[in-house]
Amino acid sequence: MTLSIPVFSRLRGYRASWLPTDISAGLAVAAVGLPSAIAYPAIVGLPLETGLYASIAAPIAYALFGPSRILIVGPDAATMTVLAAAVGSIIASLPADASVDRTTIASLIALCVGGICLAARLLRLGVVATFLSRPILVGFFAGVSISIIVGQIGRLTGVKIQSEGLVAPFLELISESAAIHWPTLLLGLSMFILLQVVRVSRLPVPGPVIVVVVSAILSVLLNFQQMGIAVVGDIPFALPSFSIPFAAGLPLDQIVLGAAAVFLVSLGSGIVAARSFASRTGEQVDANQELVGLGAGNIAAGLFGGFPISASDSRTAISLSAGGKSQVVGVVSAAALIATLLYFNDALRILPIPTLGAILVAAAISLIDIAELRHIWRISRAEFVFALITMWGAISFGVLAGVVIAIAATLVHLISKMMFPRDALLGRIDGRDGIYKLHRFAEARPIPGFALYMIQGSLLFFNADYVRERIQTIAAGLPAGTSWFVLDASAIAQIDSSAVAMLDDIRADLAADGMTLGIAELHAEVKTMLERSGVIERIGPQYVFEDVEDAIRGFSAEQNGLSRGNRAD
Repeated sequence: MTLSIPVFSRLRGYRASWLPTDISAGLAVAAVGLPSAIAYPAIVGLPLETGLYASIAAPIAYALFGPSRILIVGPDAATMTVLAAAVGSIIASLPADASVDRTTIASLIALCVGGICLAARLLRLGVVATFLSRPILVGFFAGVSISIIVGQIGRLTGVKIQSEGLVAPFLELISESAAIHWPTLLLGLSMFILLQVVRVSRLPVPGPVIVVVVSAILSVLLNFQQMGIAVVGDIPFALPSFSIPFAAGLPLDQIVLGAAAVFLVSLGSGIVAARSFASRTGEQVDANQELVGLGAGNIAAGLFGGFPISASDSRTAISLSAGGKSQVVGVVSAAALIATLLYFNDALRILPIPTLGAILVAAAISLIDIAELRHIWRISRAEFVFALITMWGAISFGVLAGVVIAIAATLVHLISKMMFPRDALLGRIDGRDGIYKLHRFAEARPIPGFALYMIQGSLLFFNADYVRERIQTIAAGLPAGTSWFVLDASAIAQIDSSAVAMLDDIRADLAADGMTLGIAELHAEVKTMLERSGVIERIGPQYVFEDVEDAIRGFSAEQNGLSRGNRAD
């Protein structure tokens, strides 16, 4: 990997005419990012200022090292939920009397995520971003969203909820209904309704900005704190400062595992976001280069008291809609948040907690992509089932277990696709050139005495028995007098030793039934495997053909030779 700082090449192409729109877009991004920056830390139980620190440090680092001209990074709801599960798991592994600093743990995980990103870039593992398929991600995010919504019950009702899971918190709320603080619930519901009204009305000012301003004004006028409505409280005036978090007494294996889970979800959703926006602007997304930008953003967030970040859909969308042209937008948004910390601290301090809960619920609902779930249902029932399994896993077993289930579902889905490869018998159509699948073309007919069979997929240990049974079944149903059985191997890209042994057994079985096994269009790697195993020698090199037409000609020549021999006799 060559070391390069993309900002230098971008600055060479920067136009002075872009600056006004970049500044206005940066201010818009800061306005939209502020509510989530102060709301998302609550998911993990972190101080509010950590969200601001992450929203300041990460965009600056990405502006320096990130490859995208338009992508804005920052706190992300799905990433925060995985982080919350990771932090909770680490704390649970500590002794009961151990001193716990959630900020240190979150910062350490951010540093580890950044390190994993850079290591993955060195190994060119950007392909990992596509490991979780779109249906799996949609299902996982839906499950994460429901977990976030359930997690806001306490903030919206004023009741301290101890239970976890999907149903238990609601049952606990019912049992503690007498403790519901009705002004808190009324405020939270009102702000949530306002968010939905703004969304439906498509007002030019984003909903979270409106509810933050409205709730801050109401907090001053009605003195929410005196009414018993919880508010944010004191926020340090200090700017984010450089510090290296120490892992003394913390389980490093748990931190690395948590970071790996955050990395997988963050990268998967981040690359999806990058490609989505790149399709609008014509940019090319290189997942390996994005690893550098995301790695730099996470390391910066970890070194300045923040937590893991990812690509932000909302911030990037606002930047594009406001005419943002470059990463100057991210730098301006960071500067605006610094100004907020220094000069608007008092306004942040009186923000009511139910408003932040309403923002989180609205953000979580936006992650549930019902339209995409319907689309998946129309295209593939099997992929829809995997999406539901992943959603159920994240809800029922927790987010970290949900990540494991998402990976397992991906593997099961992948193997199920490869376990039962499609196949077909092939034949001719009178008056037309070429070879045709018999089940697709009613007018296609098999070549008398010659069975041509295609497998559409690799032959590996987990599908070798299935393919053996298919060939045996097909061979048993062939017309009497069939003397050649030719395998069209043009779609067999890979083969392993189990499948090699299977083909050798098939050769012997066919020979016992009076049929010759031939193979056409072998890929080089597959042919090498068959040669090393001696299978080609046992089949006979004369029955290994360059293509299907060559096999047909060989069969015809043999038949003609037999006919001439019979006439001579």
